[in-house]
Amino acid sequence: MSEVHSLDTHDDLDTHDDAAWWRQAAVYQIYPRSFADATGDGIGDVAGILSRVDYLAELGIDAVWLSPFYPSALADGGYDVDDYRDVDPRLGTLDDFDAMVDALHERGIKVIIDIVPNHTSNRHEWFQEALAAGRGSAARDRYIFREGTGPDGSQPPTDWVSVFGGPAWERVDDGQWYFHNFATEQPDLNWDNPEVREDFLTTLRFWSDRGVDGFRIDVAHMLTKDLSEPLPSSAELALLPQDGTHPLIDRDEVHEIYAEWRTVFDSYDPPRTAVAEAWVSTPERRAKYASAEGLGQAFNFDLLVADFDAAEFRRIIADNLAQATLSGSSTTWVLSNHDVTRHATRYGLPALDGRAVKQGVEWVRAGGPAADLDREQGRRRAEAATMLLLGLPGSTYLYQGEELGLHEVAEITPEQRQDPAFFRGAEFDGFGRDGCRVPLPWSADGSSFGFGADGAHLPQPAWFADYAVDVEAADPASTLSLYRKALRLRRSLQTDERLEWRETDRDDVLRFARPNGWQVVTNFGTEPFDLGSDADAVVLTTQPLRDGVLPGEATAWLRA
Repeated sequence: MSEVHSLDTHDDLDTHDDAAWWRQAAVYQIYPRSFADATGDGIGDVAGILSRVDYLAELGIDAVWLSPFYPSALADGGYDVDDYRDVDPRLGTLDDFDAMVDALHERGIKVIIDIVPNHTSNRHEWFQEALAAGRGSAARDRYIFREGTGPDGSQPPTDWVSVFGGPAWERVDDGQWYFHNFATEQPDLNWDNPEVREDFLTTLRFWSDRGVDGFRIDVAHMLTKDLSEPLPSSAELALLPQDGTHPLIDRDEVHEIYAEWRTVFDSYDPPRTAVAEAWVSTPERRAKYASAEGLGQAFNFDLLVADFDAAEFRRIIADNLAQATLSGSSTTWVLSNHDVTRHATRYGLPALDGRAVKQGVEWVRAGGPAADLDREQGRRRAEAATMLLLGLPGSTYLYQGEELGLHEVAEITPEQRQDPAFFRGAEFDGFGRDGCRVPLPWSADGSSFGFGADGAHLPQPAWFADYAVDVEAADPASTLSLYRKALRLRRSLQTDERLEWRETDRDDVLRFARPNGWQVVTNFGTEPFDLGSDADAVVLTTQPLRDGVLPGEATAWLRA
């Protein structure tokens, strides 16, 4: 674990404009089914989140983002939604949700929820109605149904492959086929249908009226489609430019939808916020989602595929700050989430020239052989990278468990896995994403390390005991202690969105200054970096200074 070095300060409570809170927020992503289990059934729930609000407050975050908690068969970890305006009974009730929101708000923590607009589940009442109504019905027009090909229509309309592997079309009993970009259980909606558009406006109002402060929009770039005949083949599809005219991805008219959503968001005081998950081809395309007339902010995932490398980090930081300036938004920084190998593990593996996610995939695929992973190096680098991000202008998204320094869990057998990407043979963001979704360890003891009364829905390895919250909370040199101190200090650091690079005469050391006197220095190399007289201004480090020298793979915060 790291040693935390800091100076006592008393200026950590700067108040920011409430309407613009999102611009530089520290947001903590909760994967509800793996956060805390209050009912003892092995699945995390809303009451479990409520039981841990003091932990979240002590951590020092500005907001939580809740991954889906809606009724679901869990064909895709809750992203197959049965009902957008309810809570899964296994996770609680709407009253439980209201109590959780109130408790978080009482502690100054905003609430962001996931909206999944590209598809419903196949158990959604609309889809069940579509199956019963038959060809040409208004119910089927809410989805994308087509006749098959071949003499008897027994072949799918195209040879397209879904994101999770396998055909992107599924045949129903009367012979028609429906389109699903993801799992078979996730039929895509038809966003040309006015009823679909109006229903999602109702959903946004429903949750906004319950006090939700913002929304994370799942695959925001995939809603609108052009499926006019003739449909291209997979090979032809792969060659089409993603410039706003692609049949399936990032079409220009999707922004008409988000303009309607913005009208709803701005009808509240303060306006509701939104952030797009938009995997698009260029910065200019991403900026459209982050515009003030649209969702307002878009995820920057560039660091998810970057190695622990100073030049890569500087290029990505500079590019994304420039993009934010052009769009008038603020950028987002993220190193881990529910879809990718945890960054402590990625950084403890041999570098693959910017293919960090693929590198993590291959390690998990091999069952996580211990010889390949330097856990201590991964921890050092993860802490250094996180402290660098927390010092940057813009909002930072943290994924549950990273504050404990958790590594990816590779010790999951095929019969224990739940991710459809694993079962369909897809390499989408991982060899199955279960390894980053394992329930959190709250205590060193017990059958589920304090996650719940008895067991957890994914297996927790024995080494989780060393990373449990109660162990780290008692250790001032732990990763948890570092996060708590950094997040508290960050509130006085984030008062202006400007950044100025400072030269270090080292290719492997980055240094930048913020206008209010704060500076951040990250040593990506293994050779120490001498801070000279500036060592007296150090407020926080991920590793202790040695005679004014910053060790390798470490970050320091300074205040002039």
